[in-house]
Order: sequence, then C-alpha cells, then structure tokens
Amino acid sequence: MNLQITGRHLEVTDAIREFINEKLVRLERHFDHITGIHVILDVVKDTHIAEAKINLSGSEVFAESKMDDLYAAIDTLLDKLDRQVLKYKEKIKNHHATISKFEQTIQQTEE
Repeated sequence: MNLQITGRHLEVTDAIREFINEKLVRLERHFDHITGIHVILDVVKDTHIAEAKINLSGSEVFAESKMDDLYAAIDTLLDKLDRQVLKYKEKIKNHHATISKFEQTIQQTEE
C-alpha cells in the first residue's frame, strides 16, 4: 500500500504520521485490496481540514473532514473512510452473490 501525506500550510510531524498510520490499520483489516492512500492536511484560519483519496481495486473513495482540532479531523476522516470502504466491500460481495442467485434461477428454469 502506497501512503502519501501532504501538508498545506502546516508541517506534517512524525506524531501526525504515526497517528494516521495507526488509524489506517483499521482500514487494512476491513479491506485488503487498497492500493494507495493520499491524505491532505490543511489549515484555513482556525479550521483544520483533513481529506483523503483511497485507491481501491477498480474504484476510488474520497472523504473530507473539517474540525477545530487536527487530530479530531483525522479521526473523523478515517471513520468516514472506514464506512465507505465497508460499503464498497459489501457492494462487491452482494454483487457476486446476486449473480450466483441469478445463475441458480436460470439453471432451475432450464431443468
């Protein structure tokens, strides 16, 4: 998995990198076909913005979070990404199950 962390108007410290890495472990547990993640951290006035784009096998997921605290923004961002990745995983799983049921129906009608 390729991880890029970019900071706009702020310096990305080792503590921030470590915090993001710890949170990303949860995403990897839920879905192992993540090819790349790009996290962008920004500060506009007193608002901290965290946004990320995840490249999945055949798709992309994007989320953004705005909070007063940078760590809270990152935490909220990764919660959003986690829900989206789980939804994508379930969509793939349901899609294949639907095809299987459809094929079973065709086979039953042919008999």
